[in-house]
Order: sequence, then structure tokens, then C-alpha cells
Amino acid sequence: MSNKLQVTLVKSTIGKPKKHSSIIAGLGLTKLHKTVELADTPEVRGMIAKVSHMLNIVR
Repeated sequence: MSNKLQVTLVKSTIGKPKKHSSIIAGLGLTKLHKTVELADTPEVRGMIAKVSHMLNIVR
């Protein structure tokens, strides 16, 4: 499981820039407290880095 990341949305996208909402949707997160398991790739890491203040990440 070292090549997977568990990402949970812990802050709402309401009032945030449209770009942040798009990134959250691109990660597959649609509702608060939803958790998705994503591949640990540079592309995903970059998306997570942009909105890390809204996420909880578990390796």
C-alpha cells in the first residue's frame, strides 16, 4: 500500500477560488469527509499540494 494515498476532504470549497474546486473534483472528492484512495504519482502530489489546507492525507 506504499504507492497509494488516502485523501479526505475536511474543509468545504464554498468561498474558495474556482481553481481549488476544480482540483478537488479532479481528485474525486465530492462531499465533506469523503475519502478516496489515489495512486502516489507526481501529478496527484501536485494537485494535493495546491489544496493541502483543505485535505487530510494518510500514506
